[in-house]
Amino acid sequence: MNNLVTFIKNRRKILGLTQQDLADKAGVGLRFVRELEQGKETLRMDKVNQVLALFGHELTPVDSKQIHVSDE
Repeated sequence: MNNLVTFIKNRRKILGLTQQDLADKAGVGLRFVRELEQGKETLRMDKVNQVLALFGHELTPVDSKQIHVSDE
């Protein structure tokens, strides 16, 4: 979840969007964006994908054996 939070926050800031701007553009509520950026563990995947679609991304299944954990 931490990678998702970091990705969303960084992309939003790079584009100069407020949380409200992101919510409006993605068609989700401000509360949802806040919860997403705070790392809430239970979020609706369809709404996460609405936000990610703004950045040309989406959630997809990944083989857990291929996940690389960096030391960042």
